[in-house]
Amino acid sequence: MDRISRRSQGLEGVQFGDHRISSLLFADDVVLLAPSSLDLQHALGRFAAECEAAGMRISTSKSEAMVPDRKKVACTLQVGGEFLHQVEEFKYLGVLFMSEGRMDCEIDRWIGAAAAVLPAMCWSVVVKKELSRKAKLLIYQSIYVPTLTYGHELWVMHERIRSRIQAAEMSFLHRVVGHSLRDRVRSSVTREELRVESLLLHIERGQLRWLGHLFRMPLGRLPGEVFWACHREETPGKTQDTLESLG
Repeated sequence: MDRISRRSQGLEGVQFGDHRISSLLFADDVVLLAPSSLDLQHALGRFAAECEAAGMRISTSKSEAMVPDRKKVACTLQVGGEFLHQVEEFKYLGVLFMSEGRMDCEIDRWIGAAAAVLPAMCWSVVVKKELSRKAKLLIYQSIYVPTLTYGHELWVMHERIRSRIQAAEMSFLHRVVGHSLRDRVRSSVTREELRVESLLLHIERGQLRWLGHLFRMPLGRLPGEVFWACHREETPGKTQDTLESLG
């Protein structure tokens, strides 16, 4: 796939600072990037031709087109006479991307996934008197939290999301202690009794760790280059002000 991508490279691509990115590869998954539907069609045509030369074909039923824009913009693409379906959202490497650029649906999806496994865990783990609190918290940390916070390093947090995450967190922890909503016990009291860190604090630490990775990345690493290119386009000094506020 790397060879096909190299041979189909053209002048199209999305500019990030000094870098022009035309494709993203992972195993046999490919994302083609271009500033316009016409450029993207040219890139797609070359890529399809190189695939056929290598004895491969693009599956049009599994391929989709999306325009990252808050307004709906048409993008008509075709491969071998078959049109690709244009979508408002698509899942790539386990993450749900929205055309309008918001993360809310992706975060809601993982909150929903955690809510779906909670009933089964309650009956098999949380309410079991035979299990110690330590064992229950180990399951909480190893299964429930990773499910709830998958990909949290890139989440955009606002009050509604923070409230939903805290509600999902306490749905598990209150049950471990044996509290119900009618007991009206504060979340901080439950966490202190169980000696667990706030999930919101856990998320913030993860985001700061990822930010640290970006800062330490050597020149040429794609995530770091994209990060710095995006911030250079903002108002000078804004990045430094943000980092100082985090510190």
